[in-house]
Amino acid sequence: MSISHHGPRRHGAALAAAAVPLLALAGCSSSGAADGTTEITFLTTNDAPNPEVADALVEAFEAENPDVSVTVEIRPGGTEGDNLIKTRLSTGEMADVFFYNSGSLLQALNPDSSLVDLSDEEWVGSLTEEFVPVVSTENGTYGAPLGASFAGGIVYNKPLYEELGLTVPTTWDEFMANNEKIAAEGDGVAPVIQTYGETWTSQLFVLGDFANVLAVDPEWAEQYTAHQRSYAEEPALLGFQHQQEVAEAGYFNEDFASATFPDGARMVAEGEGAHYPMLSNVIQTVMQNTPDGVDDLGFFALPAEEAENTQATIWQPNALYVPRSTEGAELEAAKAFVAFANSDAGCEIQNEMLPPAGPYAGTCEVLDSAPPLLADIQAYFDAGKTANALEFLSPVKGPNLEKVTVEVGSGIRSAEDAAAFYDQDVENQAKQLGLEGW
Repeated sequence: MSISHHGPRRHGAALAAAAVPLLALAGCSSSGAADGTTEITFLTTNDAPNPEVADALVEAFEAENPDVSVTVEIRPGGTEGDNLIKTRLSTGEMADVFFYNSGSLLQALNPDSSLVDLSDEEWVGSLTEEFVPVVSTENGTYGAPLGASFAGGIVYNKPLYEELGLTVPTTWDEFMANNEKIAAEGDGVAPVIQTYGETWTSQLFVLGDFANVLAVDPEWAEQYTAHQRSYAEEPALLGFQHQQEVAEAGYFNEDFASATFPDGARMVAEGEGAHYPMLSNVIQTVMQNTPDGVDDLGFFALPAEEAENTQATIWQPNALYVPRSTEGAELEAAKAFVAFANSDAGCEIQNEMLPPAGPYAGTCEVLDSAPPLLADIQAYFDAGKTANALEFLSPVKGPNLEKVTVEVGSGIRSAEDAAAFYDQDVENQAKQLGLEGW
């Protein structure tokens, strides 16, 4: 399961609930009402604020399209939700529009045979070059983004940097030098925040370093999928080694073993910690819980060994899809709904209810009132110094990565042992997927 599934949830103000439990609708299909209204369904996930976003989009869409009625369905997340999606697609009972992952999980749905090609839709021309591959095959483009991208790297406290006269590091040695100065002069400030009370948060030293791996070895993801690269060797091994180096230097917060993700968000926002290796959508938790700290946060990519290889790792947004089982008037209505989500009105809803933690991947634009951290991330895009996270380039990810990164950060397992263990974990999963070369 990808880190984005485990990551922080975004919260929005609840609207009048129009969502209908999925089980109550199982087996229902789209149809035209007696008054000529075209009826379609929209399937989204149960994690906040996705049901509320769905309700808001439907309400606004129906106001502009009174001849279309949209019913919202809710599904669980995780493996249960993935299995439900695959079952409904295979039986021809999928909702007319559904919200799902981009990247390798989408490819597992066999989009060429199960989804409607949306290449001719007007909004496709606005998609970023980084997003197109994660919703496309050689035969078509299948998804429209809902929400913005976000980055994995170091969220840092800017007032602390100013106070100590630090500059943003571009190499690993510079980063460690900054940590040393913070430890010596920071008056009890933790140089690096870790929050193993929620184990998924331990993965960023490895997953957030992936853009740097690609900078050194551009074919790494392809070769990894073919079982020709591994984490037990450089450059991928460096993520584990860097985590071990920071831990052994004693730079973590004292309560790193029990602290939680909200604790980490508060600590970096309030200056109790200088650096938090994290996804940039931590800003949404800060906006909710520690709003006075929003403007104090900046972002930089996890530094590589060499400055020329330092890049920001990007997680692309999930997307809206239309299944091939949707036809006729329902198909046209479904396409119109997808287009609406990426219209000015749809973008307004996204900006309000899904505060961006990175650049949008399509028609929507980040507002001038967005947190300063977003400008830091945009600078990496402008410089051409980004790469998609591994999960968008390869279906291979073992389920125990967060376990072994906790062990590395806790001094239980060495970086080399952890990488070797994780390679075994990955091999088991790759064999289950039936990938060639494993």
